Amino acid sequence: MAICTYNARTLASEAAIEDLMMQTKKIKYDVIGLTETRRRHPLKAVYEIGEELFLGTCDSRGVGGVGVLVNTRTAKNIDSFEQLTTRIGRLQMRRCEREIPGLPSTRISSLR
Repeated sequence: MAICTYNARTLASEAAIEDLMMQTKKIKYDVIGLTETRRRHPLKAVYEIGEELFLGTCDSRGVGGVGVLVNTRTAKNIDSFEQLTTRIGRLQMRRCEREIPGLPSTRISSLR
């Protein structure tokens, strides 16, 4: 699983979100943790090819805010996203088991 981080500086506008989505097309990721989103209202969105974006809110001064962007493959395993504080969020995912190609009797589990 490829987990990345991104200091967004702001994702308060649709243009900023579109820029983020364009940037993610250049990398391989499963989950991107987002900081400094600076949104006044939370957002949950599903994009054209299945990516899911969860954005929490900032404080009253317009500081902070966290979120996650989850790619299409990984999105099906999401249980929930919860913003615990303006600087900490928690993405809960279902544990999934899959077979490793070439080793049908072996299973690996992703971390929760």
